[in-house]
Amino acid sequence: MSIKIIGAGMPRTGTNTLKACLEKLGYSKTYHMKELIVHPDDLHYWKTLEQTGTTQWDKLYDGFEATVDFPCYPWYKEHMKRYPDAKVILTVRPFEKWYASIKSTVWTAGPQTLPQKLAMMSKLLFNPRLRKVIKCVKLAKKMIFQVHLQGKFEDKAFAEKVFNQHTEDVKAHVPADQLLIYDVRDGWGPLCKFLNVSEPSEALPHLNKKENFKGMLAELMKGNMV
Repeated sequence: MSIKIIGAGMPRTGTNTLKACLEKLGYSKTYHMKELIVHPDDLHYWKTLEQTGTTQWDKLYDGFEATVDFPCYPWYKEHMKRYPDAKVILTVRPFEKWYASIKSTVWTAGPQTLPQKLAMMSKLLFNPRLRKVIKCVKLAKKMIFQVHLQGKFEDKAFAEKVFNQHTEDVKAHVPADQLLIYDVRDGWGPLCKFLNVSEPSEALPHLNKKENFKGMLAELMKGNMV
């Protein structure tokens, strides 16, 4: 099975909503950061991609037809090279909303205070699966905040420049007829037109609100897909 949709949008731009929409529209399995947390043994595929520019694509995406969010988005160009006929969807949202959302979720994911860190260390001693999950989270934070945002996330003006430049870079790299720049607030219409499918009768789902992030992450870290 080959990847038909490549998601180039950054986390917290509606990527979980896009995952649900694609699966509703027939892309039966869509890879998302949630898949990596539930299946942390996949990490070696992504580390290989980071180090070499390629990976064991067929094994990584066995059964999947689409891929969105991290860990795909930093390597959307490598994905396009492997899957040249795939369509690319760049999810976007207003910078201020994105910044507030990612700052209160991904940026602060994991223990923050000393007691929380000590409690996490105690859990790690007796939970090998959790140790693997933490490595996945560390890769995500490294690629998003240290590599893409160059360690300057807290410089809001700089973060906005990088955020906007990502959109321009995707537009410059992806052929226009292969690309959809998509704000999930626009509903089913643009997405279904781009994919040449009929619009579902029910409303488009809006998932993974920042208020629910910590609870969702806790379940994923236990191995429960939500």
